[in-house]
Amino acid sequence: MNGEKGEANLSKTLSLLDIDGNFQEAHKGLTNREAVEEANRCLYCYDAPCINACPTGIDIPSFIKKIASGNLKGSATTIMSSNPVGASCSRVCPTEELCEGACVLNHSTKPIMIGDLQRYATDWARHNEAVLFNAGEPNGKKVGIVGSGPAGISAARELARFGYEVTIYEAAKEAGGLNTYGIVSFRLPQSISYWEVEQVKKLNVDIRTNTRVGTDISAEELLERHDVVILAAGMSHVPPLNIEGEHFDGVLDAIEFVKSTKNGEITKEYIGKKVAVIGAGNTAIDGATCSIRLGAENVKILYRRTQEEMTAYDFEYEFAKQDGVEFRWLTAPKRIIGNEEGKVTGIECIKMVLGEPGEDGRRRPVPVEGSEFTLQVDAVIKAIGQTRHVSLIDQFQLEHKDGVVQVDKETLQTSNPKVYACGDVIFGKGIGEAMVVTAAQQGKQAAYELHKSLTSLQVN
Repeated sequence: MNGEKGEANLSKTLSLLDIDGNFQEAHKGLTNREAVEEANRCLYCYDAPCINACPTGIDIPSFIKKIASGNLKGSATTIMSSNPVGASCSRVCPTEELCEGACVLNHSTKPIMIGDLQRYATDWARHNEAVLFNAGEPNGKKVGIVGSGPAGISAARELARFGYEVTIYEAAKEAGGLNTYGIVSFRLPQSISYWEVEQVKKLNVDIRTNTRVGTDISAEELLERHDVVILAAGMSHVPPLNIEGEHFDGVLDAIEFVKSTKNGEITKEYIGKKVAVIGAGNTAIDGATCSIRLGAENVKILYRRTQEEMTAYDFEYEFAKQDGVEFRWLTAPKRIIGNEEGKVTGIECIKMVLGEPGEDGRRRPVPVEGSEFTLQVDAVIKAIGQTRHVSLIDQFQLEHKDGVVQVDKETLQTSNPKVYACGDVIFGKGIGEAMVVTAAQQGKQAAYELHKSLTSLQVN
């Protein structure tokens, strides 16, 4: 692939763990020859089901055909015009369940490797410092966006192309949200997220990092400064397990743990040799596979339900098993054990059975009396979901249900007409699936609906 020197110019310095072989990308990209051969397998369907299966509606046959013809810039532009975080999604999307799962070749041979081809084209654009988009003619309107994750970045990119003056307020040191901090390096290196952020910055979007809305700037001030605000703040920290011993050194928040591996802040000595991960979602898998790469010899995922109820994707489950992660189903933590120095030494668990369904339709786990047992561990990683930014939501005085912002499903407008919301802050029962690609589409949708509303007001 040409233009490899451009990678050094575009990418920020990787953390020590990114450089470590254990944290390099686990899945290698296609070579030039492999990409062209794979692109030529595509049937370029007229009414392509893969397009309908993509939440952002990428014209997949078109971008693949451009790879086959050697037009890599055109291919990358096609991808990124529909999905502003298309480079990240090429690595983290569950393509087997989305575009590749819908490929017509599933019925005869094997599906086109759409994710790998998307990665090939966007990697070419990164390496060659391709300028894919330009800012629109200024229209005099100002939009403030809270959060720079996939939803916020996508909304900002679209609005900048419409000519809005866009300012993103990000609490973290670097922009990119989940893509920068929350997905393990061997699946998504930070350099990919940084490139997508740079694409937005080049459209004159002002990204103010280390700026926490509600602390460094009030919600009221934000509403005064901007014609419209988009809330794309994602979710917060992992909640407590509410069991004895949770205070011991070595009990870790999975989100912060993954973040620390990307920043090079956690040592192999700290994590130890034996690790228990509580939960069976995407973040639990990341916590477990990170632990393996940090040198843990025995990693167990403890889940109070069965494999059928886990929220991690099948490909993540298989990846973890290949790494040697052990799964203990129908197992719940009861208390964490520590030594006199305050360090974790073990975890007492109890076996569960599934009882009657709860309000969410899932059968509730019920403890089996007298089934307690103890595992020796050096660290416990909590991955039981994330809390909501209720305080922030309340500052905007928005209607919500337990931290899930209520929006009009068509427009993504909140109870405050001047505030739209997208991404994890609106993710709840009945509102899509929490994926990077879904957040990107919601960011686009919020931008389009906002623009439509303001344009209509100007006309009237």
